[in-house]
This record gives sequence, structure tokens and C-alpha cells, in this order.
Amino acid sequence: MTFYTESYFMHQQQFNSLVNYVVILILILLVLINSFRYLHHQLQTRYRDLGIIFFILLLIFAGLQITNLKKTYSQQSQSLQMRPFIKAVARDHNISPKKVVVNSTTLADGIIVRFDKRDYRVNLSPNGDNYTLTRAHVVDHRVIIEK
Repeated sequence: MTFYTESYFMHQQQFNSLVNYVVILILILLVLINSFRYLHHQLQTRYRDLGIIFFILLLIFAGLQITNLKKTYSQQSQSLQMRPFIKAVARDHNISPKKVVVNSTTLADGIIVRFDKRDYRVNLSPNGDNYTLTRAHVVDHRVIIEK
């Protein structure tokens, strides 16, 4: 079972976007370099062909990034709900937020919260403004903690 810490929710979305932006920046540079080389050597069509290939790859990665923006925004807004929840559990039980881990990246009824080597099932109210914790016992005790 995989559990997530509070710091995971702060840093998870930034890495994927960073990789896409780096690839897009590299492709822009390759398109510019090949455009300059093509203008300098107009009789050699290989530079034009490479430029076209890099431009098509740039369009594909830019399209993927635009498509992922909506998904990333949705995931990020759901992840933002988890940080206040983790802090509320920690505050209610007088422990550090670093000691609270959850088994889901989104706040939903039925997720498992672990602290003090005990597992609890979360029961959320319909509007999500309060919760109750019920002691739970997990079947698989192998735990992976994503930080």
C-alpha cells in the first residue's frame, strides 16, 4: 500500500511540468538552430527537413502540454485539499503533520490515514467540512511512503 506525506503534495506537480517545459525549450532551440543553418545553406535540404521534423515535434509536445494543463490543474486542486486535511488531523491529535500519511492523493470518503503506527478510515461529511476517523486494520502491511 502506498502512503503519501504532506511534502509529496507540495512537490508532485512541479516535476512533470518542468520536464515538459524543458523538452519544449530544447525543441524551440533546435528549430531556431536548424532555421539559421537552412538560411545559411539554402541549397542543402537536410537542414530544412530537420527543421520541419523538430517543428512537428515541438507542436506535438506543446499540444501535449496544453492537454495536460487541464488534468494537472484538476489534480493540483484536489491535492491542495489534502494539505489542510493532513494539518487538521495532525492538529486534532497533537502530532506533527510530518507524521501523518494518507493512502490517496485526493480527499475522498474511505481513504486511510496512518499516524502513530495505527490506521484510520476517514468518513467525510457530504459537504466535506468535517470528518471522523474510525480505526481500521489493513490487510497488506507492506507500506511504501512517497515523500
